[in-house]
Amino acid sequence: MPRAHRVLPGFGLSLGFTLAYLSLIVLIPLSAVFIKSAGMEPARFWQVVTSERVVASYELSFGMSLLAAAINMVFGLLLAWAIVRYSFPGRKLIDALVDLPFALPTAVAGIALTAIYAPNGWIGQFLAPLGIKVAFGPAGVLVALVFIGLPFVVRTVQPILEDFESEFEEAAASLGASRFQTVRRVVLPALIPALLTGFALAFARAVGEYGSVIFIAGNIPMVSEITPLMIITRLEEFDYEGATAIASVMLLVSFVLLLIINSLQGWMSQRGRRIS
Repeated sequence: MPRAHRVLPGFGLSLGFTLAYLSLIVLIPLSAVFIKSAGMEPARFWQVVTSERVVASYELSFGMSLLAAAINMVFGLLLAWAIVRYSFPGRKLIDALVDLPFALPTAVAGIALTAIYAPNGWIGQFLAPLGIKVAFGPAGVLVALVFIGLPFVVRTVQPILEDFESEFEEAAASLGASRFQTVRRVVLPALIPALLTGFALAFARAVGEYGSVIFIAGNIPMVSEITPLMIITRLEEFDYEGATAIASVMLLVSFVLLLIINSLQGWMSQRGRRIS
């Protein structure tokens, strides 16, 4: 039988272009990081990546990134729910403002957040008398990471909510389910895979964020120094091996965490299909 004509290229050609593009853009640069750090002596490598100052930056970067992603997962869901399910004045404006962190240069975001949350800023002046310090501390890092990560959760959950049929909620209500039971047993199971995807994207963005954090963090050693700043510091000192060593640890930990999140997402999707 004659082979069916396809408009798009065949599997072999498409796969070849895909692998070549992926290698040039992702695999080769990442491999260069590990190859460069592999040239260090094991003792030197271990000394660099486990120094007290670097470990403190790991704790701050990964801890705040996970916390910011968790906060965005909750409030991003609420924001997406309000945008999709309700009509109110300014709805389209709020929907457009969600994408502002995507378009805003990170340095501008950092300067704006610092001006707002500084002790003499619009919001900071009310927090300072209460003993709450946001700018120039770990709390400032959290605020910046929440700001840049919110759109990932909203834009991931929003299409699922738009396609979710309200008849399922009405059927649950007609069977006697309360609002809480409807959300927990009908709505959330359909949204969990999208929420986990948004969480992973927000976390991945937060871990590597530099521009918006560097202004508001204060960069106090052992207190508010993020890992990307430690890498930049090593590069400015022309310690390229040290910079790649820290970067390789950061890449490895990020990969493991994203693998766990994606595995959980896949398990939840399969579980949802079996239940349905």
